[in-house]
Amino acid sequence: PMRNDTTHSPARRVGALWGMLMALMLALPATAATEEPDALVKRVSEEVLQILKENQDNPGGAKVQALVKEKVLGHFDFARMAALAAGLSWRKATPEQKTELTEQFRTLLVRTYASALGKFKGQTLEFDPQRKSEDQRKAIVRSRLLQPGVEAITVDYKMVAASSGWKVYDVSVDGVSLVTTYRDAFA
Repeated sequence: PMRNDTTHSPARRVGALWGMLMALMLALPATAATEEPDALVKRVSEEVLQILKENQDNPGGAKVQALVKEKVLGHFDFARMAALAAGLSWRKATPEQKTELTEQFRTLLVRTYASALGKFKGQTLEFDPQRKSEDQRKAIVRSRLLQPGVEAITVDYKMVAASSGWKVYDVSVDGVSLVTTYRDAFA
């Protein structure tokens, strides 16, 4: 959607952009586990942009969806995202409920990004240097999604260091957090 279109709610806009941004994350080879967050996001985003350019005739098609889905999912900490989105209710949930909510949250996000892939046309990304927490366990990578004829959209990837490399646990679009948006909906 265009930035000046007031008919779309911030939550809907974040959901659509989240889907497209999630599609920009590719799986990393095992040797890249020590890659810095900003380098990781930039490199894999460029790889996905190349895949989308090569499939411009059908960027939302099953072939592209399957490729991106297979490669994207390993870079998101869905359990952390579900816990943050559920808020205080997470603490009261049983282990089975937590597992189910994580799977349903994952399904929701996969469906969102799959529909957004079909809308991908001509966007490019610019990146700022990462900012890390004092303990070096968390990082924020800021990017700007550039679209012809539309004001740039700021996208922040919040990441956490894991044994298998850096994982995304939240994405903010123009300051609107994906996790917070879903927390409001879940409440």
